[in-house]
Amino acid sequence: MEILLSISIGLGLSAAVGFRIFVPLLVMSIASRADVLALGSSFEWIASTPALIAFALATLVEVGAYYLPVVDNALDAIAGPVAVVAGIVVSASVIGDIDPFLKWTLAVIAGGGVAGTVQALTTGTRGASTVSTLGLGNPLLSTLEFGGSTVLSIVAILLPFLALALVIALITALFVLTRKLFGRRSAAEA
Repeated sequence: MEILLSISIGLGLSAAVGFRIFVPLLVMSIASRADVLALGSSFEWIASTPALIAFALATLVEVGAYYLPVVDNALDAIAGPVAVVAGIVVSASVIGDIDPFLKWTLAVIAGGGVAGTVQALTTGTRGASTVSTLGLGNPLLSTLEFGGSTVLSIVAILLPFLALALVIALITALFVLTRKLFGRRSAAEA
Protein backbone atom coordinates (compact mmCIF):
# COMPACT_ATOMS: atom_id res chain seq x y z
CA MET A 1 0.00 0.00 0.00
CA GLU A 2 2.87 2.36 0.81
CA ILE A 3 4.30 1.89 -2.68
CA LEU A 4 0.93 2.71 -4.30
CA LEU A 5 0.66 5.83 -2.14
CA SER A 6 4.13 7.02 -3.08
CA ILE A 7 3.52 6.34 -6.78
CA SER A 8 0.25 8.28 -6.59
CA ILE A 9 2.02 11.19 -4.89
CA GLY A 10 4.77 11.09 -7.51
CA LEU A 11 2.34 11.07 -10.43
CA GLY A 12 0.27 13.89 -8.95
CA LEU A 13 3.38 16.01 -8.43
CA SER A 14 4.64 15.13 -11.92
CA ALA A 15 1.38 16.29 -13.47
CA ALA A 16 1.65 19.51 -11.46
CA VAL A 17 5.16 19.98 -12.89
CA GLY A 18 3.59 19.87 -16.35
CA PHE A 19 1.71 23.08 -15.49
CA ARG A 20 4.49 24.93 -13.66
CA ILE A 21 7.90 23.42 -13.05
CA PHE A 22 8.82 25.06 -9.76
CA VAL A 23 5.47 25.22 -7.94
CA PRO A 24 5.45 21.49 -7.02
CA LEU A 25 9.07 21.66 -5.90
CA LEU A 26 8.24 24.63 -3.67
CA VAL A 27 5.20 22.83 -2.23
CA MET A 28 7.31 19.70 -1.67
CA SER A 29 9.97 21.72 0.12
CA ILE A 30 7.41 23.33 2.42
CA ALA A 31 5.58 20.04 3.05
CA SER A 32 8.80 18.20 3.83
CA ARG A 33 9.95 20.92 6.23
CA ALA A 34 6.54 20.63 7.96
CA ASP A 35 6.98 16.83 8.23
CA VAL A 36 3.95 16.24 5.99
CA LEU A 37 5.95 14.69 3.13
CA ALA A 38 8.72 12.12 3.43
CA LEU A 39 11.48 12.45 0.86
CA GLY A 40 13.92 9.75 -0.13
CA SER A 41 17.28 10.02 1.60
CA SER A 42 19.10 11.23 -1.51
CA PHE A 43 16.42 13.91 -2.05
CA GLU A 44 16.41 15.53 1.38
CA TRP A 45 18.11 18.56 -0.19
CA ILE A 46 14.67 19.57 -1.53
CA ALA A 47 13.73 20.55 2.05
CA SER A 48 16.90 22.55 2.69
CA THR A 49 16.71 26.30 3.27
CA PRO A 50 18.74 27.16 0.14
CA ALA A 51 16.46 24.94 -1.96
CA LEU A 52 13.34 26.49 -0.42
CA ILE A 53 14.60 29.99 -1.24
CA ALA A 54 15.63 28.95 -4.76
CA PHE A 55 12.26 27.28 -5.43
CA ALA A 56 10.37 30.33 -4.11
CA LEU A 57 12.33 32.74 -6.32
CA ALA A 58 12.12 30.44 -9.35
CA THR A 59 8.37 30.09 -8.83
CA LEU A 60 7.91 33.87 -8.74
CA VAL A 61 9.96 34.33 -11.91
CA GLU A 62 8.28 31.44 -13.74
CA VAL A 63 4.73 32.44 -12.83
CA GLY A 64 5.36 36.11 -13.65
CA ALA A 65 7.03 35.34 -16.98
CA TYR A 66 4.00 33.41 -18.19
CA TYR A 67 1.98 36.65 -18.02
CA LEU A 68 4.25 38.39 -20.52
CA PRO A 69 3.11 38.20 -24.14
CA VAL A 70 5.44 36.28 -26.44
CA VAL A 71 7.55 35.20 -23.44
CA ASP A 72 4.86 32.68 -22.47
CA ASN A 73 5.16 30.86 -25.80
CA ALA A 74 8.96 31.03 -25.70
CA LEU A 75 8.93 29.49 -22.22
CA ASP A 76 6.73 26.67 -23.48
CA ALA A 77 9.44 25.82 -26.02
CA ILE A 78 12.05 25.20 -23.33
CA ALA A 79 9.71 23.99 -20.59
CA GLY A 80 8.98 20.65 -22.27
CA PRO A 81 12.32 18.93 -21.66
CA VAL A 82 12.75 20.65 -18.28
CA ALA A 83 9.30 19.46 -17.17
CA VAL A 84 10.18 15.87 -18.07
CA VAL A 85 13.37 16.01 -16.00
CA ALA A 86 11.55 17.69 -13.08
CA GLY A 87 8.78 15.07 -13.32
CA ILE A 88 11.40 12.34 -13.01
CA VAL A 89 13.00 14.05 -10.01
CA VAL A 90 9.76 14.66 -8.10
CA SER A 91 8.59 11.09 -8.72
CA ALA A 92 11.87 9.53 -7.68
CA SER A 93 12.05 11.71 -4.59
CA VAL A 94 8.82 10.33 -3.11
CA ILE A 95 8.81 6.72 -4.29
CA GLY A 96 9.56 4.57 -1.25
CA ASP A 97 12.31 2.09 -0.66
CA ILE A 98 12.00 -0.27 -3.59
CA ASP A 99 14.51 -1.77 -5.97
CA PRO A 100 16.43 1.17 -7.50
CA PHE A 101 15.93 -0.14 -11.04
CA LEU A 102 12.14 -0.27 -10.55
CA LYS A 103 12.15 3.12 -8.80
CA TRP A 104 13.98 4.88 -11.62
CA THR A 105 12.04 3.03 -14.31
CA LEU A 106 8.77 4.24 -12.72
CA ALA A 107 10.17 7.73 -12.28
CA VAL A 108 11.35 8.01 -15.89
CA ILE A 109 8.39 6.37 -17.61
CA ALA A 110 5.52 7.41 -15.36
CA GLY A 111 6.80 10.61 -13.75
CA GLY A 112 8.58 12.00 -16.78
CA GLY A 113 5.82 10.77 -19.07
CA VAL A 114 3.01 12.41 -17.10
CA ALA A 115 4.91 15.70 -16.74
CA GLY A 116 5.76 15.72 -20.44
CA THR A 117 2.20 14.86 -21.46
CA VAL A 118 0.65 17.62 -19.34
CA GLN A 119 3.29 20.09 -20.54
CA ALA A 120 2.68 19.17 -24.19
CA LEU A 121 -1.08 19.49 -23.78
CA THR A 122 -0.81 22.88 -22.06
CA THR A 123 1.65 24.04 -24.73
CA GLY A 124 -0.84 22.99 -27.40
CA THR A 125 -3.65 24.75 -25.59
CA ARG A 126 -1.57 27.93 -25.27
CA GLY A 127 -0.67 27.77 -28.96
CA ALA A 128 -4.31 27.39 -29.92
CA SER A 129 -5.22 30.24 -27.57
CA THR A 130 -2.55 32.46 -29.09
CA VAL A 131 -3.92 31.83 -32.56
CA SER A 132 -7.64 32.00 -31.72
CA THR A 133 -7.53 34.95 -29.27
CA LEU A 134 -4.38 36.67 -30.55
CA GLY A 135 -2.85 35.92 -27.15
CA LEU A 136 -5.55 37.73 -25.17
CA GLY A 137 -6.69 34.44 -23.61
CA ASN A 138 -3.19 33.44 -22.50
CA PRO A 139 -3.23 35.28 -19.14
CA LEU A 140 -6.36 33.33 -18.21
CA LEU A 141 -4.59 30.10 -19.17
CA SER A 142 -1.56 31.15 -17.11
CA THR A 143 -3.75 31.72 -14.08
CA LEU A 144 -5.48 28.35 -14.53
CA GLU A 145 -2.13 26.59 -14.97
CA PHE A 146 -0.66 28.20 -11.84
CA GLY A 147 -3.79 27.33 -9.85
CA GLY A 148 -3.83 23.81 -11.23
CA SER A 149 -0.20 23.27 -10.34
CA THR A 150 -0.68 24.58 -6.81
CA VAL A 151 -3.89 22.66 -6.07
CA LEU A 152 -2.66 19.45 -7.66
CA SER A 153 0.62 19.62 -5.71
CA ILE A 154 -1.22 20.00 -2.40
CA VAL A 155 -3.79 17.32 -3.23
CA ALA A 156 -1.01 14.93 -4.33
CA ILE A 157 0.62 15.21 -0.93
CA LEU A 158 -2.52 15.17 1.24
CA LEU A 159 -4.87 12.93 -0.82
CA PRO A 160 -2.68 10.88 -3.18
CA PHE A 161 -5.39 8.62 -4.63
CA LEU A 162 -7.61 11.61 -5.37
CA ALA A 163 -4.62 13.20 -7.08
CA LEU A 164 -4.19 10.10 -9.25
CA ALA A 165 -7.86 10.29 -10.29
CA LEU A 166 -7.41 14.02 -11.01
CA VAL A 167 -4.34 13.32 -13.15
CA ILE A 168 -6.30 10.87 -15.28
CA ALA A 169 -9.23 13.30 -15.60
CA LEU A 170 -6.87 16.21 -16.26
CA ILE A 171 -4.97 14.54 -19.06
CA THR A 172 -8.24 13.46 -20.65
CA ALA A 173 -9.74 16.97 -20.36
CA LEU A 174 -6.62 18.70 -21.68
CA PHE A 175 -6.45 16.29 -24.59
CA VAL A 176 -10.09 16.96 -25.49
CA LEU A 177 -9.69 20.75 -25.09
CA THR A 178 -6.53 20.87 -27.17
CA ARG A 179 -8.12 18.71 -29.83
CA LYS A 180 -11.16 21.00 -29.97
CA LEU A 181 -9.02 24.14 -30.18
CA PHE A 182 -6.76 22.70 -32.86
CA GLY A 183 -9.79 21.26 -34.64
CA ARG A 184 -11.33 24.75 -34.89
CA ARG A 185 -8.10 26.17 -36.25
CA SER A 186 -7.75 23.37 -38.77
CA ALA A 187 -11.37 23.81 -39.88
CA ALA A 188 -10.81 27.57 -40.25
CA GLU A 189 -7.69 27.00 -42.34
CA ALA A 190 -9.48 24.60 -44.71
